[in-house]
Amino acid sequence: MTLLLGFLTPFFIYIGITILHYLLPGRWITGYVDNVHTGEKLRYRLNGLLVFLASVGLWYTLGYLGWVPWDWLYTVRWSSLAGACVIGLVYAFASVLPYPSTGKPFLVDFFLGRPENPQVKGGHIDAKMWLYLIGAVMLELNVLSFAAHHHISFGAAASPGIFVSALLLTYFILDYLTFEKVHLYTYDIFAERVGFKLGWGCLTFYPYFYAVGLWATVALPDPGRPSWWSYLCVAIFLSGWSLARGANMQKFYFKTRPERPFLGITPEVVSDGERTLLVNGFWGLSRHINYLGEVLMATGIALAVGHPDMIWPWLYPLYYVALLFPRERDDERRCAAKYGALWQDYTGRVKYRIIPYLY
Repeated sequence: MTLLLGFLTPFFIYIGITILHYLLPGRWITGYVDNVHTGEKLRYRLNGLLVFLASVGLWYTLGYLGWVPWDWLYTVRWSSLAGACVIGLVYAFASVLPYPSTGKPFLVDFFLGRPENPQVKGGHIDAKMWLYLIGAVMLELNVLSFAAHHHISFGAAASPGIFVSALLLTYFILDYLTFEKVHLYTYDIFAERVGFKLGWGCLTFYPYFYAVGLWATVALPDPGRPSWWSYLCVAIFLSGWSLARGANMQKFYFKTRPERPFLGITPEVVSDGERTLLVNGFWGLSRHINYLGEVLMATGIALAVGHPDMIWPWLYPLYYVALLFPRERDDERRCAAKYGALWQDYTGRVKYRIIPYLY
């Protein structure tokens, strides 16, 4: 019975998150992507932070009342993962099969997707932003449940590193949902389609794999790391956050209010008279400085659990390396085709791809 309930748990949670997303008030935000039918910018209804807070409140309330144990998602983690995997696969097929082929083989279409920016109810729910919201909230519920299990198991002898790692992951999620509108200008929204990669990725991979460090260590006793270890991990995380958030915010202001300085940085650009590219501030350090930030944040989270000799926590930052370094190459090819000679001027000004002075 527990296995069946665990398998069904993500179904109930995803339905609950969707209902909250639909019913709670939200802000209508004009994005960066054009509506292919009207030529106007797509509009998005965003309320991720409210949905996050309501979901965490429900998790706490159910545990406080004794209806669902606070560590339930840890107890049923494998059957819950299986249920989420099925949901992700069903969603991937449902999001690809009704749409016409892009001209590529079916397996390519299935993996990368066919529809670009599907919305329902007049934009009330946008598929991409809904997927990211589901993934973010489910990840947080997993993080809370895993940390609760460690506390229940070890009490006063619990490892501080587990809670530091959980706190950093929570900050990562809260940061994304607080600046939800900024991500309407990121690569995923304007360059990717909806299929297995995005659908299964957000419904299965994101909420379960990102917590792999906690998954592997919450059942272990305190490794006895000194206090400076946690401070170092937080410093690594915050240095990455500063790069990723700073770069994304600078680009957001440049796209929406190009005349406005960001953190005292007045935009400098290269231009061909029609198009402009930002070449200073965070974006003067490297062409994808935000990718370096993402890797550093994941490294801080992985190290915080206090088991640097274990491979499992390292899978999280290694995943970012495997994801973002090839994406950088794809983005370079796309931009070279889009901007032509202007891209050559840009790469002459901003010489490094991701890591300043190294790569």
